[in-house]
Amino acid sequence: MGLSHRHAVLPALFAASLLAGTLAANAAAGDDEATRASRWKEIRETIFGDRAIERTESVVKIDAPQRAEDASLVPITLTMPDKDAIKGVSFIIDDNPTPYAAHFVFGPAADPSSVKLRVRVNNYSDVHAVAETKDGRLYEATQYLKASGGCSAPMGMSDEEAMQGMGDMRVKFGEQAPGKPVQATLMIRHPNFSGMQMNQVTRDYTPARFIQTIAVSYGDRSVFTMDGDISIASNPVINFAYIPEGKGPIKVVASDNQGGRWEHSFPAPAPSN
Repeated sequence: MGLSHRHAVLPALFAASLLAGTLAANAAAGDDEATRASRWKEIRETIFGDRAIERTESVVKIDAPQRAEDASLVPITLTMPDKDAIKGVSFIIDDNPTPYAAHFVFGPAADPSSVKLRVRVNNYSDVHAVAETKDGRLYEATQYLKASGGCSAPMGMSDEEAMQGMGDMRVKFGEQAPGKPVQATLMIRHPNFSGMQMNQVTRDYTPARFIQTIAVSYGDRSVFTMDGDISIASNPVINFAYIPEGKGPIKVVASDNQGGRWEHSFPAPAPSN
């Protein structure tokens, strides 16, 4: 089974099994290294099957706070120095109810040297970045992250307020230099309800509603596609880079697990000479 197809079935699988307690019930701040390794082995085999994954300190790197200030809004940077070799990257939070947080596949207009996102972290946990190279090999980087309660943290407003303007988007572009990729920041208005947050008025749990797919293109060329789950923080923000060859615009298409779909185009800066 291919990686992208496997990810398509994982949300339902993990929601049924992990939320019921198959893995997450064992999570605790005091888990030792052997316990965490065993948990990762089970997750890894569920996602990647029997494919070999090589440990690395160079192909992919994770930059994350060792102790998060806000477990519902943890900044993550994935760096891939050998960008021309990278096909995609997955980010996995071992002790989250659905560990498979995000899977990026980079297109011909991408500069995949780094990507940034914000996630929820539910327990003290190992996090893994697994990069897939164009020759089909897998490489993993690991970090232990101290945070808890991020998936159930209330948003501090009513559900109705959180859903106002859902699907609105903005893209900010960085400075442009001749022959260099353009840095961009995508912001999407969406509550990304995890299904674990309690409505402070009704005391019922708000049903899960989260962005599942984001596709970004530059002109007629793909920059990246991302499959996501409840671990992506509310009002997703993704920093990425693209190669400004040809003409724009930057087009973004996003969809969520309840059938919502939004599409916006943004004028891209004219390529520099």
